[in-house]
Amino acid sequence: MVGRRGAASEARLGPQGRSHPAGQAPAASSFWCLAQTRGLRDLSGDGGVLKEELRPGSGQAVPPAASVAVKYSGYLEHWDEPFCTNYYSKFPGLMKLGKDITLGGLEIGLLTMKKGEVARFVFTPDYAYGRQGCPPLIPPNATVMFEVEVLDFLDSDESDTFFQLTAAVSILGRSPSSEAEQCQINASKLLVLLNLSLTYLKLERPAQALAYGEKALEIDQRNAKALFRCGQACLCMTEYEKARDFLVRAQHIQPFNHDINNELKKLASCYKDYMEKEKEMCCRMFAPLNSSSG
Repeated sequence: MVGRRGAASEARLGPQGRSHPAGQAPAASSFWCLAQTRGLRDLSGDGGVLKEELRPGSGQAVPPAASVAVKYSGYLEHWDEPFCTNYYSKFPGLMKLGKDITLGGLEIGLLTMKKGEVARFVFTPDYAYGRQGCPPLIPPNATVMFEVEVLDFLDSDESDTFFQLTAAVSILGRSPSSEAEQCQINASKLLVLLNLSLTYLKLERPAQALAYGEKALEIDQRNAKALFRCGQACLCMTEYEKARDFLVRAQHIQPFNHDINNELKKLASCYKDYMEKEKEMCCRMFAPLNSSSG
C-alpha cells in the first residue's frame, strides 16, 4: 500500500544505501526552491501538489478508480536516499486508486499521467502524511517528493474484472466431491483462464497471457479460443514458429473463424518482414567480405 499506513513497511522493504538512479532528490536543497527554479505545474490549485514531467507518456491519462502498475520512490527534504521505493521490483503489482494508493497527492498526480510517463511530484503535508507525519520515519508536517513511472494501468471495469478473476482461480482450486462437480469446476475455470489470458494481452504482457492460455489447454486441449490466445501471445513475443503451431491447430478446429484467419495473415506478414530484415542484415555483414574478395 502506498499511503500513510504503508510508508514505514514500504521503506523497510526498499533497498538501503542506494538512490533512485533516474534522478535523485537534491541534497541540502528545498523542494520549494526546486519548484520555483523548474516551474513545476500546480495540480491542486493551492500549491499542494506540484508536478514536473521528466518523460512524456502516450495514450489516455490514468482514469479514476483504475488499477496501476507503477515504480515509485519517495524522498524527504535534504535526504539523498528514498524513504520508500519499489524501484528495484522487477514486476510491480497492480494497485487500485483509492484502495491501495491512499496518499492524496499521489492520486491527484497519477490521474494526470499516461502510460510510460515519468514525473516528479512535490506534496505538502496536507496532501501527504499530514500534521502528525508517520513516526518514526516521517516527521510531522513533512513536505515530500515522489518520482513516479507509470508502467501500465487497467481502467475501473477491467481492473475489477481482473481482481474478480484472480480471486475466482483460487476458489475454483478446491477439490470436487463428484465427477459432475469436477466438470462444472473445469468449465468455470476454463472461462476464468481465457479471460485472464485476454486481460494480459491487453496489458501487453504476452508471457503471462501465454501461461494462462496454456493452463486453459491443460483443461481442454482442443479449445480453439485458448489456442488462439496462445498464438496471439507468441506472435507478440515474435516466436513465429510457436505462434503458427497454435494458430494452425485453432484453424483446424474452427476453419472459418474470421479472427483466427486474420491472425494467421498477420503472422505471415510479420514473418515476411522479419525474414527480409534478416536477409538485409546478412547482406550488410558479408558485404565487406564480398568486396575484398573481388
